[in-house]
Amino acid sequence: MALIGEDASLEEVQRVFRNDRFATDACGCRVVEASRGHAVCEFDITPGHRNEKGGVMGGAIFTVAGLAFAVASNVGEPVTVSVSSSIEFMSAAKGERLIATADVDKNGRTLGFYNCLVTDELGTPVARVTQTAMHLRQ
Repeated sequence: MALIGEDASLEEVQRVFRNDRFATDACGCRVVEASRGHAVCEFDITPGHRNEKGGVMGGAIFTVAGLAFAVASNVGEPVTVSVSSSIEFMSAAKGERLIATADVDKNGRTLGFYNCLVTDELGTPVARVTQTAMHLRQ
């Protein structure tokens, strides 16, 4: 992935992350905010996101959190990849849209530590994700 400058516009960030085809094409995720160490991504819940019990699949929840993390950890940074992620499911979504907000807790020379909260548009806490990033220096 190309480097994304700290001053990149939202449209530039969206263009880069359109190449994350699973998140954008298969899941329908959208980048709605992007800055160094912070991102918000969302998707509208469709029948294709639901499991046999009618709830949103954990993989769909993890996908929107993963995209938010990728955006937050790559804007204004060298190319960055995930080395660890842990998700805790908190509640079933009650609304029709999932929103993932990722923020950096500490960003070092090699590693970055992030938290992501996934909610629905009603404010229901759906999941929290802790993520560790590695900055790839060339």
